[in-house]
Amino acid sequence: MERHEPMFNIHGAVLGLLGAMIAVHVVRLALPENWDAWLTWALAFVPARYAGYAGELPGGDVTAVTSFLTHTLVHGDWVHLGLNAAWLLAFGGAVANRVGAVRFLALFAFCSVIGAVTFLIFNPGLLSPMVGASGGISGLMGATMRFLFPAIDGHGLAALREDPASVRAMPLLAALSDKRVVAVTAVFLAANILAVLGIGSVGLSGIAWEAHIGGYFAGLLFFGFFDAPQTDDSSERDIVH
Repeated sequence: MERHEPMFNIHGAVLGLLGAMIAVHVVRLALPENWDAWLTWALAFVPARYAGYAGELPGGDVTAVTSFLTHTLVHGDWVHLGLNAAWLLAFGGAVANRVGAVRFLALFAFCSVIGAVTFLIFNPGLLSPMVGASGGISGLMGATMRFLFPAIDGHGLAALREDPASVRAMPLLAALSDKRVVAVTAVFLAANILAVLGIGSVGLSGIAWEAHIGGYFAGLLFFGFFDAPQTDDSSERDIVH
């Protein structure tokens, strides 16, 4: 019998994450303006919380912990959400199909937290909400770099859709010395530098380039700790995370 591969191979964890983002946005649209503002600030990552203002901001002291993750569920508008959804589908699918739901969500959370921490380091005390899943999604992009080019060198990009787990991930040192990975990273950094030079500002109406860069390098450098164990002779290889 002839086997037909599905046109779209989107992992349930990716759809669940995207669904949560859409649900939060829909709820915000249904709320009165003042309630929407309260919820946005309560979920957003605000550096001023760590400068002694947590108790005075919506959500109180609890949000000083939860907002490291909850900021990923809030988006400025449908365009912002749509762009992040497109990038999530582009890079999240291959990662989730490779490592499974639990590892995928853990990796996304880790990169989101590192992105928020990076934003905090560059913006201490800033009284402005940072929202969006871009930091975590940038981390998925960085993680994809570890097995994208081995897939191209092997069975082509089709392997990322059909069986990404079959692709050997590059050890960290090999990835950092791979000219293609270096080129993509350079382009990514250049795009974010352009944001620094005048494409918007931080907060709801701008680009949190710090979170992008922090998340990207978190995914690129630490993907090995979240990757699924190989089922072949991978024990004979030295893996540097």
